[in-house]
Amino acid sequence: MRNNVVETMMGAIVLLITGGFLYFAFSNSGVGAVGGTTYLARFDKIDGLAIGGEVKISGINVGTITGQHLDYDSFSAIVEMNIISSIELPEDTFAKITSEGLLGGNYLVLDPGGSDVMLEEGDEIVETQGAVDFLGLLDKFAGSGDGN
Repeated sequence: MRNNVVETMMGAIVLLITGGFLYFAFSNSGVGAVGGTTYLARFDKIDGLAIGGEVKISGINVGTITGQHLDYDSFSAIVEMNIISSIELPEDTFAKITSEGLLGGNYLVLDPGGSDVMLEEGDEIVETQGAVDFLGLLDKFAGSGDGN
């Protein structure tokens, strides 16, 4: 009987420590919503762009990707992002998907335009550039020397 109580107490301590680590990891990961303004962007291809990924302006992380889904009418990808509320984006903002490197993932870059009209909560960023397929480009480059 004494062994069962000791084992139960040790198990409870391990679960408590594990819960503390999980709480610490989640609270410091930045995966949760930024608590800002939500915008949408429509892309032809979003390969490698993940929910929870970074949204950057001038190389500075200003938000996260909070959702993505397929528009069944146009077959384009809709990306939902949450941007820090103190940042106002002009209506002519350009959104593009950029690679972190050859083996890295992708993230979303916003290039604010010069318009005086600002986007509102839930508005769509119209000017976009989808993900570049590096392997496809490499294949075209490697295959271009054989006359194809």
